[in-house]
Amino acid sequence: MHVQKKALAVHDISCIGRCSLTVALPIMSAAGIETSVLPTAMLSTHTGGFEGYTFADFTNELDPITAHWKTLGRKFECIYSGYLGSERQIDIVEGLFNDFAGENCVKLVDPVMADNGKFYSIFDENFAKRMAKLCSKADIIIPNITEACFLLGEEYKEGPYSESYINNLLEMLLSLGVKGVVLTGVYYDDYNLGAASVVAGEKPNYYFRKKIDGYYHGTGDVFGSALGSALLNGFDLADSARIAVDYTCNCIERTNREQTDIKYGVNFENEIPGLLKLLKII
Repeated sequence: MHVQKKALAVHDISCIGRCSLTVALPIMSAAGIETSVLPTAMLSTHTGGFEGYTFADFTNELDPITAHWKTLGRKFECIYSGYLGSERQIDIVEGLFNDFAGENCVKLVDPVMADNGKFYSIFDENFAKRMAKLCSKADIIIPNITEACFLLGEEYKEGPYSESYINNLLEMLLSLGVKGVVLTGVYYDDYNLGAASVVAGEKPNYYFRKKIDGYYHGTGDVFGSALGSALLNGFDLADSARIAVDYTCNCIERTNREQTDIKYGVNFENEIPGLLKLLKII
């Protein structure tokens, strides 16, 4: 008998703009995973390309919610965290790992805090140090190269990168204490972009697709949701990273073809059948 796996997605929710929970919930649900959510904040839109957005911090709601969950005896096979708006929310995610991780639970952390060599506006080096401690309690982390450098206290370097530089970053990230790393935004030339993955004690793997110009909002959340979906459907880390790269790139390519306003995110919805084929569900 097939037992449906359960995941918990811990992200903010942007009412308009495809990212965080409005991406994680449909993608993981479509992949056959019973997906619960813990919203860390609610925004009228996401913060990329919009002005005048509203922001409601849900930190004070999180403890009462999880206290109720404890009475249910609920456990998850995956706990997947993304954007966390404060050190207090990091503490709460650590508590989730302790209280709600079932047997063989995949603790998946996307340390959302920076890109293109810079912290997002509310984050700084102290936050990066605290995030590194959360990462040390995770099984798998999925930083971009900027986040990797900031987690490690290393100076950010512009690409293109060498394979030895990427391998060194992967090794240092493993030294945080995680079982596996998927490093996104990896490129060795100006034509291909992808991800590098490694499991402790094994050789790294790399997977690339043709680079598409432009900055597409929410693609990190699309990638992380696809990665988590692949892991819970029985794929190893290297194959899960490959599936996540393919799905994310397919979403970007469709959005690029359709010439829609990219600040609203990528068209991941119409590419879900393709993801299910990659996952061998259909």
